[in-house]
Amino acid sequence: MAEGIILAAGYSSRAKTNKMLLMYKNKSLICHAIDGMMPFVSHIFVVTGHYKAEIEEAMKDLSNVTCIENKEYHHGMFSSIQTGVRSVSNDFFVLPGDCPFIHESTYLLLLEGNKEMRVPSYMGRKGHPLYIAKHLIEPILAEPVTSNLKDFRNRHELQVIDTEDPNILTDIDTIEDYIKLEKPTRKDEKDGD
Repeated sequence: MAEGIILAAGYSSRAKTNKMLLMYKNKSLICHAIDGMMPFVSHIFVVTGHYKAEIEEAMKDLSNVTCIENKEYHHGMFSSIQTGVRSVSNDFFVLPGDCPFIHESTYLLLLEGNKEMRVPSYMGRKGHPLYIAKHLIEPILAEPVTSNLKDFRNRHELQVIDTEDPNILTDIDTIEDYIKLEKPTRKDEKDGD
């Protein structure tokens, strides 16, 4: 079964607060991300950094979730990806923790794909999460820490999978993004689900 990596090591500088622990519908954003991914993976590794202690405290009672500290988070997101990849041994998803509302149908479509890397798209735009086959673990770890996932992705066989999930494009980068969450973002929320 696939594993999951959720990235939560950054400064949240644009939000000016630890956005991973902002609450939405009585649950933190990162817990929304975890709950969305969990049915499709055997284990989730949450990569922490700047807000390590706060996020570890929030995760302490969750089963099948392990926090891993990226001591070099100041190098950027790819360093956090490499930190997470050191812990996985199977195919895996990579999801930024500020992209919390991925629909279950998106995970299913990615799992059903057939290329070594798979990315969802919505209306022609690529989003999150990324699915990566386990044979790419060593190549990712061999990359310089200054690399980025898009460059790595573009050098490998990539399958773009069309979805009907606008949430693959939803990043909560600012407080304004967070405030907008009070408006329905998914069809099922509009229907009162």
